[in-house]
Amino acid sequence: MQRLAEATRAATAAALDATGGGLAILFASPAGADAPQSETQLRSAAGFTSAQAARDAAESLMPRVRETLETRQAGAFAAEPALGECASGGIVMHPLLFEERIYGVLAVASPESIDTPRQQALAQLAEGLALHFDHAYLTTRFQQLEKQIGRTQWGFEQKGEEILKLSEALFAQDIELLRSKERLSQVENLKSDFIERMSRELRTPLNGIIETIISVLTNENEALAENSKESLRCALDDGTGFLRTLQNILDLWRVKQGEMPVELQEINFRDAVDEAIFSVQDAASRKPLEVEQEIVEPFPNIRSDLAKINQLVFLLLENAVKFTPAGKVTIRARAEKDRLYCEVSDTGIGIAQDDQVSVFDHFFQVDEGSSPRYSGAGLGLTLVRELVELLDGELSLSSEIGRGTTVAFELPIQVVG
Repeated sequence: MQRLAEATRAATAAALDATGGGLAILFASPAGADAPQSETQLRSAAGFTSAQAARDAAESLMPRVRETLETRQAGAFAAEPALGECASGGIVMHPLLFEERIYGVLAVASPESIDTPRQQALAQLAEGLALHFDHAYLTTRFQQLEKQIGRTQWGFEQKGEEILKLSEALFAQDIELLRSKERLSQVENLKSDFIERMSRELRTPLNGIIETIISVLTNENEALAENSKESLRCALDDGTGFLRTLQNILDLWRVKQGEMPVELQEINFRDAVDEAIFSVQDAASRKPLEVEQEIVEPFPNIRSDLAKINQLVFLLLENAVKFTPAGKVTIRARAEKDRLYCEVSDTGIGIAQDDQVSVFDHFFQVDEGSSPRYSGAGLGLTLVRELVELLDGELSLSSEIGRGTTVAFELPIQVVG
């Protein structure tokens, strides 16, 4: 059953990735039941802000789930208002069906219409899940028959043929599960190779371009016209931003693959804040915007992961400066016993209530669509969430349209001295 639990969690996570910021719910029915609709219940979910939100969504979708169980056919349904913007592109449901035995439904909601490639990917996920459920069901049945054989001297004659068939079926499924796992491993290796290669192939020439622009601005500054200087500065900003996006993609991938270890060392947190403020000062100086810090003293040195702390603080400040046309960005921090508390507040454009559940999702942007005013790939806050989780911390967000946003995190730390 442990393998089944792992498979269900992995499948809902993979289904969520396929939606681009939607929702995924797995409904399970009693194994092998002929009419399981009445006992179907939520098994796992992904994309929700709380367990209660997942339960509420499951309840609202239950009529569609029962319909899918009845027809045993995949179907696409209109957006469900109760699920909000995450389901505005519609809902797809796939029955978990294996050799006439039905085990539940995989329901996936997306903020955008689910295209054919993603439909096919979700169908394959449902097929793989059905195989896992059937394997668990047959294993349980096999064990029950073995017990029955032990209780009666005629048990083997009565149940021997059935247990032999079950044994053959389980053996065949074991082979298929191994093949499936091997295929997934090969796909993951290909993805990893591609991400690493893409990062290397793009970063090398990009670094060269950035260094050349800096050299021209430094050595030819007096000879350049003002419009030429401005064009070069814009190119430098774009190149630097693109380089950071590439690094964010690579870091996200490494976190997902478990290839970004946590390394503890002594940290002067004030230095990390000063460095991050210095890094965003150029962007802030182009606006009527102040960047301030409020560090509660005494603030001891702490032990944590220096690189990840630096990255967290920078990403939050960068995001705040980007979405604050005027006013103030403030970073506050304090250390209490074995916890670091930090928040970045701004007086910027704010985030709508409906968007707040999606703001940490991959590629989500608050101004997606018509306005190119706020550039970026929508990965900064996603990486913040992943880094906080990697450090066993907690993350929260509060925001109001037109009044600003506050993103706060707390992390376990060791106080030095």
